[in-house]
This record gives sequence, C-alpha cells and structure tokens, in this order.
Amino acid sequence: MKPVIKTHKLSKKYKEYTALSNVDINVNQGDIYGLVGNNGAGKTTLLRILTGQSEATSGSFELFSKSSSEDLNKARRRTGSIIETPCFYPKFTVHQNMEYYRLQRGIPGKEKVDKVLKEVNLLDAKKKKFEELSLGMKQRLGLALAIMTEPELLILDEPINGLDPSGIIEIRNLLLKLNKEKNITIIISSHILSELSNIATCYGFLNKGVLVEQLSAKELEEKCKSFLAIKVTNAKKLSALLEEKLGYINYKVIPGEKIHLFDGVKNPEKISELVVSNGIGLISLEHKSLDLENYYMSLIGGAKND
Repeated sequence: MKPVIKTHKLSKKYKEYTALSNVDINVNQGDIYGLVGNNGAGKTTLLRILTGQSEATSGSFELFSKSSSEDLNKARRRTGSIIETPCFYPKFTVHQNMEYYRLQRGIPGKEKVDKVLKEVNLLDAKKKKFEELSLGMKQRLGLALAIMTEPELLILDEPINGLDPSGIIEIRNLLLKLNKEKNITIIISSHILSELSNIATCYGFLNKGVLVEQLSAKELEEKCKSFLAIKVTNAKKLSALLEEKLGYINYKVIPGEKIHLFDGVKNPEKISELVVSNGIGLISLEHKSLDLENYYMSLIGGAKND
C-alpha cells in the first residue's frame, strides 16, 4: 500500500513542555487510522503539524511521499481537515455558509454545494440557519466543508466529541461511506475509544507525547483476546515461575501485584496449583478480555478493568 502519512522522529516542545517526542507513524492509502490517547497525549499537536497549523520542533514528515515545504503545501491541497469547529456564520443558512467558502476557496461549480450537502445528509436542511442546527448537524456541515475539495486524505480531531448516540452513528456511517466508496484515507482522533473500534483499520497509541504502540485492527483483535486476570501476593515471583515451570511468556505484569496471562487460558487450575505449591497467596483468578479502552490503559500502566 502507498504511504499517505509518514513521520520521522517528529517532536514538538513548548519551552520546557514536550508535547510530542520522536513520533513515527505510518498511515497507508485506504486506512482509517485511529489515534488513541488521553487529553494531553499529543493527538491534536500531531494533527496540527500535519495540517500546517503548527511547526515541529524537530523531526520531519511526509504527505503523499512529499516532504519539502513547497511540496507539503501542494500535498495539503489533497487534504481535508477538521481540527476545531469551523467558523460558520450563525445567521447564514447552511447553503449560504457553504457557498461563501466555495467562493473563498475558488472551488468551481455552484452545483458543488448541493452535491456535498447531499453526501452528508444535509440537503434537506440547506435553508436552515447555522444557529438553528443541532450539534450533530453542525459536525456534519464541518465534514461537508472538509470534503468539498474532494480530498484524498481526511484529518479529523475529535469529530464525534459531544455528540449524542444518534449523532455519533451518523458521523461513523459517513466516514465509513467516504472511506469505502471514495477510497478516502482517514486519520481520526477520539477519546470515545469504543467508537473508534467500530471503524478503525489500524491504531496509534499516544501517551504523554510518545507513540507507545502502532498496530493493525487485526493485531489488536489478537491482543484483546481472553486472558487470565491473576492477583497474588507476589507477582514478580509468579512471573518467574510462569516462565520457568510452565513455559508461559505471553503475560503482562500490572501494578498492584496483578498479572494478565494470555497463555494457558483454558487451564486455570495449573496456575492456581503453581501459585499455592510455591507459597504465593492467591487473591483472585478469573477469565477476562480487553476492549480498546482497557488495552490502552494497560499500555500506559494499568488496566481499567482488573
């Protein structure tokens, strides 16, 4: 697959604060890349750099395999983005707002506005004033503006933030449609991780400006399989015994004398026997499985659901 976004040790500092540190991400053509991270993880900073709203302190990046300043500016013409809510005129109708931006950006064809409003299911609301729109409709109008130039890449920062369930579903279906029917590559950040798992084909996990892990949806599915959640009086000793006595190496030690064991899930009795026979106190042992949110939490230092 052709790379659409590729960063090389991308870093951003604000005086003493490091917002991004040596981030290397790869987004290929056709991907829906889910950027996962808490507030302050560096998601918006990264997307701002890609869209030209901010400059990196060090490192570099490519858009459509272009990296020089002049070529990046040209590449951005092939990109649509929503980093913050676009500035629409409250008293203008939906159609008037879009026509204003069409003329301002020099996009040919008056029919373009109706066409793009139809794509985001807003054609019937084109005579409504912007101030009369629901939050979900405003988000869809922002998406309409982002795709009016027929971009090959969409860069979206928290596009479903604050939406009710029906609004989230509308945006999700629109993004899937744009990706499938128009082959638009999408990089999207969201703190609603369960929703990202419904659309993303690959993920990048950011924590405190560092890319902790990058993997495909298939790889994530494999890592989120069932595991044994074990809580004992001495996790360090048990982890050594798991490797030495049972040959189990696929596990993760969690703060609080806990272990997530992905090997031997169907044989919990072996684990309990190993624990007891070696003088370790067994507090709990149960089957669990990770979702996207819990997987992220485990990456940054402790699962939410253990």
